[in-house]
Amino acid sequence: MSGSTLTAAHQTSCTPSRAARELGLRRSEFDLAVHLGRIRTVPDEGGGGHRVPLTELERLRGQDGFPDALREAVRTVGTREGAALLDVPVTRFTRLAKLGLLVPVRFYLNRYRAVVWMYLADELRQFAADAANAPLLTGRTPPHLRSQLANGADLRARNWRGRHLGFLLRQADGPWQRAGAVAALLDPVQIAELVPDPYERAHLTRFRPGPPAHGAPGSPAAELAARIMTADDPDEIGWLRADLARAVVEARQHRPAPRPALGRNGAPESRERHAPRESEAPERPDRSRGLLGWLRRRDTRGV
Repeated sequence: MSGSTLTAAHQTSCTPSRAARELGLRRSEFDLAVHLGRIRTVPDEGGGGHRVPLTELERLRGQDGFPDALREAVRTVGTREGAALLDVPVTRFTRLAKLGLLVPVRFYLNRYRAVVWMYLADELRQFAADAANAPLLTGRTPPHLRSQLANGADLRARNWRGRHLGFLLRQADGPWQRAGAVAALLDPVQIAELVPDPYERAHLTRFRPGPPAHGAPGSPAAELAARIMTADDPDEIGWLRADLARAVVEARQHRPAPRPALGRNGAPESRERHAPRESEAPERPDRSRGLLGWLRRRDTRGV
């Protein structure tokens, strides 16, 4: 992209930090709003992540109840405050969350490295207002749900991963990025089985997001966050493996992974002596297909 075109694009959009200030949100609230699809972003053609169109800021400012309504839409609560919103004991709230009936939207690790799950206050209010959920909020837990809890059911991490994957896919700008988003939830051993070609696997790794930052790399907190990010349920792993296999086929058809050129003796040629072929150039995000293209494909595939 030329400098003049890039400058023009920056004149019609702004950085996430500025957008958060313009909308009266803390940065964590802004990031969650983007995560939930409430704030639209566009790729930064200069390679700086994503930006927010100024027209999007105008749209949000024009909504009824701005800015309080937007801030309330992304307000999160922990277990204790969530139980108060549902008017149930903390123990019942925890049981409902473990059963997957309440889906966390994010998590953090406290100073004891215990996982603290956070929930959208707005979703909890909707859950409480649904008459179909009334039996779950009062009286005894149904026997089939009690048996799941007795067998150790806890779907909080799995449900968070599913939600996080949706966010990663919305932010993906091309087939390899979409494949990387799915791979982010799989153990490297699983990825190696599905993508045995080392060049494809290395290319996929470039687009494989890491877990949300929790502590310094290699620290116990970071390792715990990585475990939460990695699928551990057999059904979940099977679904992700199938989806990754499809995503890699699509990415390969769109643009093969770069490989070193081979000399006459079959050995890789020196990069200092030979310019890379076009197929070796780093992949540029597919702007023409982007988020809307993925949404159309998702609707047809039922993903």
